[in-house]
Amino acid sequence: MKVTYSWLKKFVDIIISPQELAEKLTMSGLEVVSLEKRGENFVLEIEITSNRPDWLSVLGIAREVSAITGSKLKTINFQEPKIKRKNLRPLKISVANKQDCSFYSARIISDVRVSPSPEWLKDRLESLGCRSVNNIVDITNYCLFELGQPLHAFDLDKLSQNEIRVRRANANEKIITIDGATKLLGPEILVIADAHHPIAIAGIMGGKETEVTFKTRNILLESAVFNPLLVRLAKQRLGLQSESAYRFERGVDSEAVRNASLAAQELILKLASGTPSGFRRLGVSKVTHPVINLDVAYLNKLLGTAIPVFKVKQILNRLGFHLKTKSRNILAVKVPGFRQDLKLPVDLVEEVARIYGYAQISPTLPAVKPGRKVLDKRDVIGNIKNILWGLGLDEVITYSLVDRGLLNKSGINTDAGLIEILNPLSKEQEVLRPALYPSLIRALAYNLDQQQERVSIFEVANVFSGRLNAVAEDSLLGIALCGDSAFFTKQGLVREEITLLHLKGILETLLNRLGVKGFDFLRQEDNKINIIINQKQVGFMLDLAPQTLGAFDIKNRQVVLAQVNLEQLSGSINLEKKFLNIPKYPAITRNISFAINEDIPVKGLLMAVEAKGAPLLAQAKIVDYYQGKQIPVGFKGLTLSCIYRVDDRTLTEGEIAPLHQDICSLLEERFGVKLR
Repeated sequence: MKVTYSWLKKFVDIIISPQELAEKLTMSGLEVVSLEKRGENFVLEIEITSNRPDWLSVLGIAREVSAITGSKLKTINFQEPKIKRKNLRPLKISVANKQDCSFYSARIISDVRVSPSPEWLKDRLESLGCRSVNNIVDITNYCLFELGQPLHAFDLDKLSQNEIRVRRANANEKIITIDGATKLLGPEILVIADAHHPIAIAGIMGGKETEVTFKTRNILLESAVFNPLLVRLAKQRLGLQSESAYRFERGVDSEAVRNASLAAQELILKLASGTPSGFRRLGVSKVTHPVINLDVAYLNKLLGTAIPVFKVKQILNRLGFHLKTKSRNILAVKVPGFRQDLKLPVDLVEEVARIYGYAQISPTLPAVKPGRKVLDKRDVIGNIKNILWGLGLDEVITYSLVDRGLLNKSGINTDAGLIEILNPLSKEQEVLRPALYPSLIRALAYNLDQQQERVSIFEVANVFSGRLNAVAEDSLLGIALCGDSAFFTKQGLVREEITLLHLKGILETLLNRLGVKGFDFLRQEDNKINIIINQKQVGFMLDLAPQTLGAFDIKNRQVVLAQVNLEQLSGSINLEKKFLNIPKYPAITRNISFAINEDIPVKGLLMAVEAKGAPLLAQAKIVDYYQGKQIPVGFKGLTLSCIYRVDDRTLTEGEIAPLHQDICSLLEERFGVKLR
């Protein structure tokens, strides 16, 4: 946005230099990217943020200058002229959809004299980079830059039947714009049409056929409010750009529509003579004015300042806000129509801070008040990722959109419950994924194809399903493992293929570190193991079947995967940590090696051992697992480590030996183990 120093002085008395003004504007949020001297004048080029369309006018910038410098803003009110009955000309206006055009007005001015613009008008427009055309067109551009409201003038005599229709374009309609280009239109384009065909692209550019030329004698002056989204879409679709579109797509001040139209009419009557001959409007140009209660004590606490109430009132008044005092420190602030971006008290705090001056706010260190932190979903997910990274897994990110073929290869039913994309970009992105593991299998297969010996990956992402005519979204954790696990023993480096036991160990570590209690793993008949927490299933582990591996071209490999519903898991997570003193007395460890039937769950065995060994048995855990020549078929070899310790003394062999023998007897009698 460009604005001249002299043009700003039309609205506010500026006593500081252009250089100082540029500095003050920049420090208040309007970054002046360049300051250029042109003759006796200065042109300021200002970077305007997308949320401040009110700054896209000289008046809007002048309002900021008034607030910064303390000078009063000069405003001009225009009166609606009386139109003599004999001068009235018929005009019919219709708007097809109020959502597309909430307000439309048209003025008829007869017997105008179209001629070159006076020098002062040319200079002001050309200083902003706008080419002078003729006095009528230049006046509409002048009002656009000065007041921020785009206007357009039509040659009234070229309109069929003196009629204006605001409607969507028909399929394959065409228009030749004022720049001479032919544009093919469609139903997504909003146009201004006469009784037969389009004469302008609404909010963007007029048509060549009805443009104002030096032969024009009667004009129709348009001032309207168009849907910003439609203007933006049409601009992109047609490859057009204009000062009008730049403002309409950001939103114009509905209350300025009528004032800009009156301002342009007054200039036209002054510079091109003419006679007012009609005025019609449709729709409502008023907007809601929300009232925000601002507590000045809250403002000062947030900024770390002591700005008095009268100073806050002064700043907000100069910015165009209307105030009422509700109590000593609370102000009821009525938001003007040109500031629809303000919703909350903190927004007003920002307005006061930037005008008051950030340089006047003393920097202070924030007060650090230790307190209990309530963990949200992102914190939990961050903990999960950190744990899995520490366990040697790599995170992957896959697409939420997948193809049916991938789901079919993974064994997922694609007949029902899928969320389909109506217009997918490709066949590979036709549905929202209902599960994580298909994408993980594909990622794992790709890495194996790149000659990776071991692949350990996980992903935390959302999946989607259709439930009760709505889209359900769940957050899941998926893990996929394949390859060899290598570790060192006394005998040297040992390699073994990753199985469900390795995956189970990862999940146990994860759940333990998350503070989850009461979890269990239950084997199902279909080679699936359900993950149970407090008697509710929250996920599963799976050893992929050969046919699934073959579908992904994975040969001679074992792939295990897990999927956990984080929504169901979250209620069981407890990240509170309890710290215990280091034991004063040493522990005594005794190991038991035995063979046990594969079908007997180890968890029940450990629970029985811990109950038998209490209170001297501090911990019982499996430290070795083996299947081989020395172990009978249908059995597995385990080594159970029993750790004995108490807090008040050192245990003796006489206390440990009989208890340890009782545990061995328990294993033989209840679980049928064969001691080795």
